Amino acid sequence: MMKKTCLLLLATTMLVISCSDETTVFTDPLSDENNIRLETSEQVLENSIVYDKAGVIDIYEEDKSTGKFSKAAEVAGDYPLTLVAQVAPPSFAGGENITATHVHVVGDFAYVSYNTAGADYVGGVDVINVSDPTSPSIASRLYYSNADVNAIKYDNGFVYAVGGVDAELSARATSNSFLAKIPVNNGRMDTGNVTYGFHQGFVSNDVETTDNTILVTSGKEGTLTVYNKADLTILNEIPYADLRSVALKDNNIALLDGSIGVSILDQNYNVVRDIAIDTDFGVAKRTLDFSGNKIIVSEGAKGAGVYDYTTGTLLEYVPILINPEGVEESNIVTNAIAVNEGVVLMANGGAGLCLSEEQADNTDLVGIVDLDGSINYVESKGDYVFAASGKAGLQIIKMNKPDESLETKCEGAVRYRGSSWLNVNPGEVFSYSGFTRLSGININGSLLLCGSWSVRNDVNMNSDGLFEMNGTFAVGRNNSRKNITINQGATFRVEGNLTIYGDLILNDGATLEFIGTDSVVDIYGSVYMNGSVAIEGTFDDVKNKFE
Repeated sequence: MMKKTCLLLLATTMLVISCSDETTVFTDPLSDENNIRLETSEQVLENSIVYDKAGVIDIYEEDKSTGKFSKAAEVAGDYPLTLVAQVAPPSFAGGENITATHVHVVGDFAYVSYNTAGADYVGGVDVINVSDPTSPSIASRLYYSNADVNAIKYDNGFVYAVGGVDAELSARATSNSFLAKIPVNNGRMDTGNVTYGFHQGFVSNDVETTDNTILVTSGKEGTLTVYNKADLTILNEIPYADLRSVALKDNNIALLDGSIGVSILDQNYNVVRDIAIDTDFGVAKRTLDFSGNKIIVSEGAKGAGVYDYTTGTLLEYVPILINPEGVEESNIVTNAIAVNEGVVLMANGGAGLCLSEEQADNTDLVGIVDLDGSINYVESKGDYVFAASGKAGLQIIKMNKPDESLETKCEGAVRYRGSSWLNVNPGEVFSYSGFTRLSGININGSLLLCGSWSVRNDVNMNSDGLFEMNGTFAVGRNNSRKNITINQGATFRVEGNLTIYGDLILNDGATLEFIGTDSVVDIYGSVYMNGSVAIEGTFDDVKNKFE
């Protein structure tokens, strides 16, 4: 978020490389005695990974008749999302109110920046190992006791962090906006060889990199500052009235300027075209993203504006459709947008994370994802969503996209569009495919589910029932545990990934069968075998609950 002036106190030895009177670059061997340090306690890092609310995520959908949003939908919905884990923000003496501001995911790691809302100037950086996103861990954590970090980018062995400094209070900062170049090796940051640069502007709020340069935007009365990536000397400073964000597309540079809209620049920083946007962008950070030939702009209280990248024509507005009680109006704003294979995710501050689908001519709202915190930023890669959620920290969400190959394995299965409570009566035989979330399942007959499914409540397989699943199936959540119960004579046949945030209960005469050799079972509760039960096949027992 863009705000205030901050203090970045940088110590001892200084190597100066000047490009103008306003700019200074230096390297500083900082220690724990100064204002930047690494967390050394493995226990602190381990305890920062929180699974309390892991599990099936509700989506608040709009009731067309009342216009109100509710998660108690009568009809099953798409997007069986699950919350994998939360990463609690850093906390230390003098830094108890740190909030997550930005996240960048590259390869096996997620890089997260933090600042502090209000008058204090405290921040940090996390490098989180997400090589297995279902079991994240913090590889390293850096604290700034006197600086906010507002945005972050990883590129080729370095974390590029940008924020604000108070030049009047710092002996070495030559202006309020800073760029830090932090070496990182296999997720571990090196604070002994951090290089800093300073440039004009109220506060640095976004950063991008090319092969040879670093591009930084710096808010009110700031600049697009172009740094040489090798030594952080400034190659160019282009003044703008109110820069909020920078993005790259097709060798062009897109800038969001709160005073005029979007400017498209070529590689020589000449303006190719402007997209005029008549919006009050407020005072906070806003971002822009691309989807094909569209450019999607976060426009604060208006929501997201969708523009044709080539012509600049406004195609539509995707509004903020929920107004939560008890949230200040100034915090009900679209801060950032991410696009993932036709899914548009809007970080709407106190109004949560909005999920929509891109259609040929418009964007259709799906609903509001039930997450804690004020959503400041969102990034989505592959099957995962990473949301920087203010004081709630980083939230890692699995989309559970169906494997396309499942469609051929389940020929004849139709797309499910029925009740959110799926009931199979005695003698009934159903086969469904989907990418679906349900409230609950009761099986007295035969049911085949193909694709990806989540269930908020219990799954009950009654006597002689048959349940076969091929794909991904998740039940319950960690703070509201639900069970799968297999009763006498019932069979549960699994091919794929099964996650239960609760217990697996096998009553006398129940059968659990695994097909193939690649099935995975992750049970957060316990496995109860009440009497004589049969467990057949090969599977990976993630938490060793069958031992």
